[in-house]
Amino acid sequence: MRGNWLTGLGLLLAAVVLTGCNQNTAEENSLLTEENQSLREQLADRNQALDAVQEDLREKDRQIADLNRQLEEIRYQPASTSATSADPFGGIPGVTGSVSGGEVTATVESDVLFDSGKATLKDSAKRSLDAVAQILNTTYPGRSIRVAGHTDTDPIRKSGYKSNYHLGFERAYAVREYLISRGIAATRVSLASFGPDRARGSKAESRRVDIVVLVDD
Repeated sequence: MRGNWLTGLGLLLAAVVLTGCNQNTAEENSLLTEENQSLREQLADRNQALDAVQEDLREKDRQIADLNRQLEEIRYQPASTSATSADPFGGIPGVTGSVSGGEVTATVESDVLFDSGKATLKDSAKRSLDAVAQILNTTYPGRSIRVAGHTDTDPIRKSGYKSNYHLGFERAYAVREYLISRGIAATRVSLASFGPDRARGSKAESRRVDIVVLVDD
């Protein structure tokens, strides 16, 4: 009888222990499941963030490639495209700008500057020369300048000058002196008179003063 009682007590204790172990195992499994789910969510969030970073890097690479293509297009653009067509003196009344080789030229119509046969600057001409002087001072500081007078081919009759060369020189000198008065150093400015030697298509086009900047000097 005593043996049976001990056996029953042992079985009861075993059942209690087993039940406790099963309960602990279930709780541990639940905690592990929750932890596993949390880790999965964190991993998903990090993968999503990594995908966003990679897409941002790909976009940056595309932008860099586009900029490199633009740089190559600029680098291999023919220099003559901008150099020969640009008019650095554009918009100044009576003045036409041009670029050729190592020279930048502002051609000023003589009719804008002077009365017929005269070498005294008109008051209205000074506004155009003011604008030219400003460009010479700001865009081409320190560069040597040649002021050249040109005339048409008609012989001198009534103006009082010995020849077209003398008239061309006096007109170039008047322009030079005015540019100096606007802040251009006298040591920068030389004079030339071509008179009728470089006539153009019409008398009006032939009568002019060229202000030449020697950009490669």
